[in-house]
Amino acid sequence: MNRSDKEAVVQSMAERLGRAKALVLTNFNGLKVEQMTELRQQLREKNLEYVVVKNTLLKRAAEGSSAGKLADQMVGPNGLAISYDDPVALAKALVDFAKTNPKLEVRAGLLEGKTISAAEVGDLAKLPSREVLLAMLLGAMNGVPRNLVSVLAAVPRSLMNVLKAIEEQKAGQA
Repeated sequence: MNRSDKEAVVQSMAERLGRAKALVLTNFNGLKVEQMTELRQQLREKNLEYVVVKNTLLKRAAEGSSAGKLADQMVGPNGLAISYDDPVALAKALVDFAKTNPKLEVRAGLLEGKTISAAEVGDLAKLPSREVLLAMLLGAMNGVPRNLVSVLAAVPRSLMNVLKAIEEQKAGQA
């Protein structure tokens, strides 16, 4: 790889790292080509990326960005999984793939500028999807007004029940 190719790779990676919402650094040592292809395919279906770049080029691309925090983890064969939209989908895809292919090791991650450990990536994978979280939030927000209306409606309802009982009592006496 000549100097201009290396500069192009560094520029491309710097642009990707700048746009990324989440990054996960993995060790792919021991995976076969078919397994790597399968991983890339699974990630691509979810609009995620998996790239393998030389550590020196990746460190240069990460300089000046929050991805530089992962520089100390960039040792040995590394693959970098990148999410531009949903970090939970990235974590779920990698953890699910690692269950069937234990040679894929999650080393560390970066979530919106903050470093996270491999265990935290696993915890992130356990979260429900964004849509489910939004539905849960909407349900919680909708529950408060519904309960308020229910409490406020209970007073006239109780009054009506008392009046109905008095009416029935008087009808029974007559």
